[in-house]
Amino acid sequence: MSTKYSGNLELIEALKSGDSKAYTFLVDTYHHKLCIYAYSLSNDEKAAEDIVQNVFIRTWKKRNRLKTDFEIRSFLYKSVYNEFIDEYRKQKLVVPLEKKYIDALTTMVENEDEHALEAKIKLVKRAIHNLPPKCREIFMLSKHDGLTNLEIAEYKQVSIKSVEAHITKAFSILRQSIREEMPQVLFLIFKSLKKDPHTSRSV
Repeated sequence: MSTKYSGNLELIEALKSGDSKAYTFLVDTYHHKLCIYAYSLSNDEKAAEDIVQNVFIRTWKKRNRLKTDFEIRSFLYKSVYNEFIDEYRKQKLVVPLEKKYIDALTTMVENEDEHALEAKIKLVKRAIHNLPPKCREIFMLSKHDGLTNLEIAEYKQVSIKSVEAHITKAFSILRQSIREEMPQVLFLIFKSLKKDPHTSRSV
């Protein structure tokens, strides 16, 4: 069993001193929770594991820079989020619109409890799942699959106005679930969904 530490300060001081037992305690305590959080961002189990591993390795290598006046739990969650954003930026060109959402998400993570973003992601996913079937399908064809309104109209053999109406309805319903930050969370969800081969058009 890992050595237990009575508080945040004692743990950070032990890490800064190079105590390997403190590092083992840190990993044992937070690894699983951080992997769940990383997976909620990436929708990729391997990527989530890699993100968390990188965070722990970097934390240990830079342990001398750890400050005793911050909460280690919040530090780890924010580090996972920052690692995820860094990996995303490496994997694809970030266009100005995406940068806007990424910056907004960063602000959310910095200013809120570490569980807030994860909760909002789950909330929006549930709201999408609960959309009326036809509305959800057309919304996903547009936002997940990236089809134009004309392509959706031709594929579903409906009018463009019908497609626009369903998408407008979907946004209206979703805004009731999560308001001013919905575009940023939707960006994060749909960026992730495109990577997940098990995700269907109906969510």
